[in-house]
Amino acid sequence: MLMPLFIPSTLFPSTMASWSLVCLSLLTLLLHSTAAGRVPAIIVFGDSSVDSGNNNFINTIARSNYEPYGRDFDGGRPTGRFCNGRLASDYISQAFNLPSVLPPYLDPTYTIKDFAVGVNFASAGTGYDNATSNILGVIPMWKELEYFREYISKLKGYQGEVKAMETIREALYLISVGTNDFLENYYVLPGRPSSYTVEEYQNFLVDIAEGFVNELYRLGARKIDLTGILPMGCVPLERAMNGQLPFSMGICNEEHNRVARDFNTKLQLLVEKLSRERSDFSLVYGDLYDIFDGVIKSPVAYGFDEVINSCCGDTGIVEIGFFCTKYVTCSNADKYVFWDAIHPTQRMNQVLANYIVNTTLARFR
Repeated sequence: MLMPLFIPSTLFPSTMASWSLVCLSLLTLLLHSTAAGRVPAIIVFGDSSVDSGNNNFINTIARSNYEPYGRDFDGGRPTGRFCNGRLASDYISQAFNLPSVLPPYLDPTYTIKDFAVGVNFASAGTGYDNATSNILGVIPMWKELEYFREYISKLKGYQGEVKAMETIREALYLISVGTNDFLENYYVLPGRPSSYTVEEYQNFLVDIAEGFVNELYRLGARKIDLTGILPMGCVPLERAMNGQLPFSMGICNEEHNRVARDFNTKLQLLVEKLSRERSDFSLVYGDLYDIFDGVIKSPVAYGFDEVINSCCGDTGIVEIGFFCTKYVTCSNADKYVFWDAIHPTQRMNQVLANYIVNTTLARFR
């Protein structure tokens, strides 16, 4: 609540016009001061698009805690991010005057003091579908929620219950997941296609997303960004599989891109539905498909030279994870849209973050 302002009568202007100007100026200052710091923490859920290193601490091969990953990170060290540097979620946090690097929840070198202003629960290789997380033995989304409940308990112990619940209520939640459900699961393994058409599978995933968002709301979250998936048919690995062997570069898989767009539309409809149901809920849909598609079609306009091949690996087409050796990488990753055969470079992550901060997330700043 704003405290009333008491101004000595000797400072009162002599004319009504001057007094109105003073009132307007004071109101502007008050609104600015209350808007500043409206988001006390950034809390992240999802997959490798936002995992800052949680998979380093579980038994899985889905890790990137080795060179050349992290080559352009501060200190040139691998962190578990599937990138040469920072992720879009890191840049978003920085844009809200919060830590420029969001710590992974499972990293024991961080404490609740660090997590109180930003924490990352994401796990590379996961999906909305539990069957997706089982493929590489990574953290399923339900487990990310379980860690969040544990986090709330720790936060109450650190900040006190009232302050902690205020932090939970005012924090900004980023959810970025879904691509693996298609590229790692539906289009690779026989289980889900035998049970669902692609549209039915999309609906299945959206139902899970709805349950996830509803549980966050129940736990106290009120500011949530549900991010759609990117043009997955244009990642280097998809282009390669869409071409002729031996991996001659093909065009984007437009069928997979269409599925991505349709899925995003369903997510957007979900956001609209849940927003209508709750007046105290700021749920937004984060549309990154169009900006990513724009970069792919006009890379030079965004400062990129290479949009087809990735920076790391012998071919720059199929390498990811252990196949990205530190001996074969491009000299300047900032000129590349993709770092490995699936994931964007730090520079591309910065482009995505700048876009969403100035569009979807602008209302929270």
